[in-house]
Amino acid sequence: MNSSSNTDSARADIGIVSALPIEMGQFLDRCERIKHYKGNDLVFRGGRYDGIRIVVAESGVGFARARKASRALIDAHQPKWILSSGFSGALVPDMKIGQIVMANEIVDQHGQQTAINLSLESDEENGLYVGRILTADELVRTVEEKRQLHEKFAAIAVDMESLAVAQVAAESKIGFMAVRVISDDMSADLPSEVLSIIGDTGAVRLGAALTSIVKRPGSFKDMLHLRSNAQAAAKNLATFLDGVVHQLHSSG
Repeated sequence: MNSSSNTDSARADIGIVSALPIEMGQFLDRCERIKHYKGNDLVFRGGRYDGIRIVVAESGVGFARARKASRALIDAHQPKWILSSGFSGALVPDMKIGQIVMANEIVDQHGQQTAINLSLESDEENGLYVGRILTADELVRTVEEKRQLHEKFAAIAVDMESLAVAQVAAESKIGFMAVRVISDDMSADLPSEVLSIIGDTGAVRLGAALTSIVKRPGSFKDMLHLRSNAQAAAKNLATFLDGVVHQLHSSG
């Protein structure tokens, strides 16, 4: 009896895999009865969103970590749906920070790809783009790199995790959706310090950050600007996820 009750209480209606704590922070602020635990280099946070049971796995950056987090989330919580959600970079000039991207196809740089059955069309006037997302091996920092990736892969946005989550969902035969928000557009390159400051786990390396500021004082202003963009993007993502979560839950 207790074993069955404990198993049922661990179940989630919807699981979400994100790389960085800031990506889902504002969405989780809207949830009730938040609990969290750590295990095997992963952080899990769960709660109820209008009665819908949500679990977020913070994977850290990259394909391998996202795959590991997805597997762990499904094994522990058996959600009906799993989402890859968080920040992405724009690969087309029209997209702006805070706009939403939903994948109808995901590819990587090695020929892997998966199609997603998504009966939704872009609504660019209201900041919604639907199309191909590229899961890249490394952070894409410059406008020129983004331009080249768009030309080669015909993708409209780039992240480092979505294909991994999609593959695990397919293996587990559960519903999948990629819901990303643009946190950096094609108006300017990301500062070079980003590559050294953000660790694989998603944690900020304070030592590297301080070193960057000493070497280039202007990097402090750049980092503040990036954080402001990230917070604005996270807020828009949280608002959009409200509708996604309710729709998925009502669809069963």
